[in-house]
Amino acid sequence: MKQDVLEIIKAVDELYVNPKCELVFSSNYELLVAVILSAQCTDKRVNQVTSSLFKEYNTPQKMITLSQEQLEEKIRSCGFFHNKAKHILDCSRDLIEKYNGEIPSNKKELKGLAGVGEKTANVVLATAFGVPAIAVDTHVFRVSNRLGLANSKDVLKTQKQLEKKLPKDKWIKFHYALVLHGRYVCKSQRPNCKECKLSALCAYKNKK
Repeated sequence: MKQDVLEIIKAVDELYVNPKCELVFSSNYELLVAVILSAQCTDKRVNQVTSSLFKEYNTPQKMITLSQEQLEEKIRSCGFFHNKAKHILDCSRDLIEKYNGEIPSNKKELKGLAGVGEKTANVVLATAFGVPAIAVDTHVFRVSNRLGLANSKDVLKTQKQLEKKLPKDKWIKFHYALVLHGRYVCKSQRPNCKECKLSALCAYKNKK
């Protein structure tokens, strides 16, 4: 492994000792629904919506008692509510029909659920089951490319590059850490390079 990658890993480990997913959930099903809602939406907003939604509709069986129009109204503020409502309801039906309402811990089976793609499957695998996975959301994509850990305009290629460069036992922690770093420090429009503890190792900062 190249020295610069080792230095970045060490710096991230020291900066983010115990990074966690910021979505609020109390079951694997709630996690899956929250991740579907989080597409192009902040975790803060998702948590506001699910705090109410999950009081009554926290299982696939309960969720499908809602019509699509009813669910759309409950999740409207998350954006893209039409597609998200459809995905959540279709996914809930899939879970009941195929897995007795339980969330599978296999990536192929997860991705076979309606509305579940690579990123969502990886978040669920890592967060719910502790299976090594790197979920490349907008923050992970931006920060990993700025740091020079990846060099791609494609999300899946970025994921593959990270998987190749990082030790497998670091995948989960590194994913959480990059999400937090992108959310609070290495922001899209105004990265706070002056305060960033990783700036000395950052290809983006050095390029600027």
